[in-house]
Amino acid sequence: MTNARRHPRSTTADQLLTEVADAVRLQEGPPGVRSVLRALRRLAPASTKDLSRATGLPVPIVAALGNELRRRGLVTRERPSRLTEAGSDLVAQLGMDLTLDATCRTCDGRELVIPEVLDEAVRRLRALMESGPAADMAIDQSHCTAETKVRRVLALLTAGALPGGSLLLVGDDDLVSLAVAVVGDVLGGPIVERVTVVDISAEILDYIQKVAGGLGTRVETVRHDLRQPLPEHLHGQHDVAMTDPPYTPEGARLFLSRAVEGLRPGPAHSVFFSFGGKSPDEMLEVQREIMALGLVTNGYIRNFNEYEGSGILGGVGFFQQLLTTTSTASRQGDYSGPLYTGDKRTRQREYECVACGHKVRVGPGARWSQVAALRAEGCPNCGKGPFRPGRLVSEAPEPPEARQQAPAPAGQRPAAPVQQTAPARTGTPNTPGTPGTPGTRTIGWHPPSPEDRAALEKRTHPYVTRQADERDLPAIGAFEAEIARVSFGEDAIDDPVRWAARLGKAMEKSKEGMIVAGRPGEEPVGWCWVSINQNAMTGDRYANFRSLAVSPVDNRSDVAELLLTAGLEFCLAGGITEVTGRVHVGNVPMRTVYRKFGFDPTSLSMKLFLPRGER
Repeated sequence: MTNARRHPRSTTADQLLTEVADAVRLQEGPPGVRSVLRALRRLAPASTKDLSRATGLPVPIVAALGNELRRRGLVTRERPSRLTEAGSDLVAQLGMDLTLDATCRTCDGRELVIPEVLDEAVRRLRALMESGPAADMAIDQSHCTAETKVRRVLALLTAGALPGGSLLLVGDDDLVSLAVAVVGDVLGGPIVERVTVVDISAEILDYIQKVAGGLGTRVETVRHDLRQPLPEHLHGQHDVAMTDPPYTPEGARLFLSRAVEGLRPGPAHSVFFSFGGKSPDEMLEVQREIMALGLVTNGYIRNFNEYEGSGILGGVGFFQQLLTTTSTASRQGDYSGPLYTGDKRTRQREYECVACGHKVRVGPGARWSQVAALRAEGCPNCGKGPFRPGRLVSEAPEPPEARQQAPAPAGQRPAAPVQQTAPARTGTPNTPGTPGTPGTRTIGWHPPSPEDRAALEKRTHPYVTRQADERDLPAIGAFEAEIARVSFGEDAIDDPVRWAARLGKAMEKSKEGMIVAGRPGEEPVGWCWVSINQNAMTGDRYANFRSLAVSPVDNRSDVAELLLTAGLEFCLAGGITEVTGRVHVGNVPMRTVYRKFGFDPTSLSMKLFLPRGER
C-alpha cells in the first residue's frame, strides 16, 4: 500500500482531468473522471460494465471516458482495462493511490444475502420469467433478475413491512407479486394478507393471475392507466407500496403519487422505490419530486437491482426506502405529458465528429433523429466518426443545408460482441429464396453498391480486410476469448492460447471464410469467421456465421461493418443463399447484430443438468 500523502497534488494532473471531462462533455466534470480512475485502480482488470456499476455512470459515458484516457496513454488498449504506468502515476499525483476496499464481500454492498432456504424460490422465479411476458423497451421496461426479485421480498421482510399487511405494486412487469407468492410457498405459507397489482398491461395481469392462483397468496389485479388517479376503491387501503417507474423525473413523480394514493393515511408507511442512476442534476429533479410528495428517505442501496438487458445503466439500479410523513399527499390528477425516456427526446443535441471536428445536430426535426443513424452514415463532412455528445440546442429548426437528403447507408453497421452499433440494410420482400425451396423468402441483406463500398473503405482507412493466416492466431485467440467471456461469463473458456490452438487446427483444414481486418503488415484489429456446412439430410449447403469481434479503435463500427460485409460477400461468391448463426441467450449485443442484419430467430436451444451418480 502506498501512502497517498507522499504525492503532492499536481495542477497539471487536475488540468488533465478537466480536459478529459470536457472532451466527452461529462456532466459530472472532473470528479466523474476521478471516479473512473479510482474504480480502475481498485478493480483492474475491469470491463466497461464493471466500471459503470462502480461509478454509477452510464456505460456509453464510461466507454467514452475510457477511449479518451486511452488516447492519452493512461489506460491500456487491451480489454478488460488497466491503468498504464502513466495512468498509475496520474492516480498517485491525484492522491488516489490508497488501496482500501470496505465493501462487504458477502453481500457485495447490497446489504442483503439470499439465504439457502430461498434458493428454490430463485430457481422457480427464473422459470416463471422465461415463460412470462417479454420486456417492452419502448416503455422503459427491463426485467430485474430472479435474485433481485427475492432480494426485494427480503427488503420488505427486513423493514417489517411483511409478513402480514397489504402490499400495493404500482406497475409490476418485474413480477414482484409472484416473487412474494413464491417465497411464501417455499416458506410454507403466505407472508402477506393481500397483494394488489395495478398495471396497464392485460398480458402481465393475466399471467400474474394464472400463476398466483396455485400459490396460496391472495393477489388482486387491476388494469388501469396510471396516467389517471387510482380507482377510488384502492385509495388509502394498503400498508406498504413498491414501484419501479419509468426512469424520468415525470415517471418518478407519477408512479410515487399513485403509491401515495393507495397507502393508508398517516406517517411511517413505506414506499420501496427502484430507479436507475442519472446525472446529479437529473437526480436532483427526482429528489425534488420525492420531497414535494412529503416523502423522506429512510434507506438507500446502490446497485441493489440487477436487470437483464439494461446495458446503458450497466444492468443495475438503486433501491430506496421512502417513508410517509404527516405532510405526505398526492396532488397529481390526470397526466398527459412526457413519461418515458423516448417521450423526453424533444430537443436536438449537438454532436462533434472526433475525426474532423464538424458539428451536427441529432434529434426531432434534424436530418438524423437518433445518433445511431448518424453513426451509420458517418460524418457528412469527412465520412468518419465517432461522435462526441455536446450541448442540447434550442428547438429552432436546423438550417436548410443540414436537412438535405441523406445518402443511402452503406450496407449494415452492426453491434458486435464488443459493442458496435448500426442499422440494418434490408432487401426487397418476397424475392425468390433458395432454389428448390417452395414459396418465397425475404432477402435480409444485399451487397453494397460500388459507391457505398468505396465510402465504407474510406471510413475504415487505414484498416483493410484479408484472409487470416497463422501469423494472426495470437490476436484471433484473444478475440475468441473475449467473445467467450461476453457469451458465457464465469463459465467461459477464456484462455487465448487454447483458442489460438483450436483455430490453428481449423486453419489446417481450411482458411476460407476466416477474415481479419488491420493495417497492412500489422496485428489484426478485427476478426470474422464464416464456415460453409452441408445439411446431412437434404444436401443443401449453408453458411454458419461463427465469430465477429473488433478492438476498440476509433472507427470500430466501420471496421465491424467491413468485416461482416466481407463475410457475407464470401457467402455469395460461394453460391450460398442461407446463413445461420448461434448465439448464447445472454449475449445481447450479438443477438442485436443478427437482428439488425436481417437475421430472424428460428430455434431455441434448451439445456438441462442432471445430478451426478444417480441412476
